[in-house]
Amino acid sequence: MKLHLLNRKSDASSSFSVTQNSYPYFLKVWHYHPELELVFIQKSTGTRFIGDSIQKFQPGEVVLLGKNLPHMWLNDDYYFEAEDPTAAEAVAIHFTEDFLGDAFFKSAELSHIGLMLETATRGIKFQSTGTDIQKYFENMPTMDSFSKTIALIELLNKLTKHKDHEFLSSIGYMDNFEQNENKKLRKVYGYIFDNFKNEVNLSEVAQLVGMNPSAFSRFFKRTHRKTFSRYLNEVRIGYACKLLLENENNITGTAYESGFNNISNFNRQFRAIKKMSPKDYIKSYKKSE
Repeated sequence: MKLHLLNRKSDASSSFSVTQNSYPYFLKVWHYHPELELVFIQKSTGTRFIGDSIQKFQPGEVVLLGKNLPHMWLNDDYYFEAEDPTAAEAVAIHFTEDFLGDAFFKSAELSHIGLMLETATRGIKFQSTGTDIQKYFENMPTMDSFSKTIALIELLNKLTKHKDHEFLSSIGYMDNFEQNENKKLRKVYGYIFDNFKNEVNLSEVAQLVGMNPSAFSRFFKRTHRKTFSRYLNEVRIGYACKLLLENENNITGTAYESGFNNISNFNRQFRAIKKMSPKDYIKSYKKSE
């Protein structure tokens, strides 16, 4: 899966953009951009890829993405087969951290917002936001420029106080992505996302970035704060969780579809990463419905 740099710059008449999107399905491109992105999913389901996080997404979720954080909302397969031109709807706000000036979010009164924007480098999902927050997204696309700016500041302020949230990408992911050796890691991430369902050979991955296996293993652990095999298994288990929630009666099939060559290893890795068995994971999800 090739990583693309997309242009999300606002036009000359505005310092940020608010877009109401209605499509048959969301953009099927693994991409990043220097602007922060604040998204409210109105309609649509599928799998959300944020950095090294893979999770199922549903309508009603609000996600804040930091600058240059790779991401993609991938709709379920049937969206690409249907003919509904408005099956996927979302409001997306794109802005830079200094769109109101270098010191604006560093001031004493607004530093709490600045701190949230810094931590958004991992991606933040806000849960159970309710109509109070969601109305900002629904109303902003039709507001005039001044009202829209005030509304965005108010919205960011409310999100800083929203306690029900979680970070998406792992702690080390963006640190690695921004380092001088990020070109090597981008190749590795792209290779994993393209091949995690199959056997992944460490020697081939190391060769991809011009290193021997031992040196690559040390490099990956030093910069990513976890072993390569652990990272690969987290990607596979993340995808397995998506499949389990879609087809909860086929655990064995899920194991093989996610890149594991035997069910015992799948169960062992699932427990190590999710702290529960696949069956218990399904049960916990059904309880939350």
